[in-house]
Amino acid sequence: QVQLVESGGGLVQSGGSLRLSCAASGDINVINVMGWYRRAAGKERTLVAEITPAGRIKYANSVQGRFTISRENAKNTIYLQMNSLKPEDTAVYYCYADRVVTTSLHYEYEHWGQGTQVTVSS
Repeated sequence: QVQLVESGGGLVQSGGSLRLSCAASGDINVINVMGWYRRAAGKERTLVAEITPAGRIKYANSVQGRFTISRENAKNTIYLQMNSLKPEDTAVYYCYADRVVTTSLHYEYEHWGQGTQVTVSS
């Protein structure tokens, strides 16, 4: 079993910055994809950014150039540095881990954190 614990959400004014962290623990050999999704009120959950162990990164168009995802493989931890925040970035941000290889070399899929609220005031 894999657990994801997020931290770093909060309230910030438009133009401000926040940094989210997500630490994975449990039966882990390697996590092939870690990333962040977000769900705004009344909307579907959408991809924000994801990163592989080799550092291959994907960003949503809406955050490109403002958000930076990074990863510490040895700690199974990812970070999301969010700059130039806008009110439309307000959402619950969820960490996820996908295609997790366990110590017994089995695959596990789609583990999610509990979510952390990010609110950007105008």
